[in-house]
Amino acid sequence: MANKVPEAREALNRFKMEAANEVGVNLKQGYNGDLTSKQAGSIGGQMVKKMIESYENSMK
Repeated sequence: MANKVPEAREALNRFKMEAANEVGVNLKQGYNGDLTSKQAGSIGGQMVKKMIESYENSMK
């Protein structure tokens, strides 16, 4: 679906880069297959944490 909406892909990439920065992982544009599972998991975990916080804040 993100392929059909370029803005959504760009926003997701910015979100991912921001989450990586917050957990101290050096994520680069393009290929990141050299990340460890721990690093990749910490980025994904941070993204989920931020999504939950955003949802909780919207309910206040």
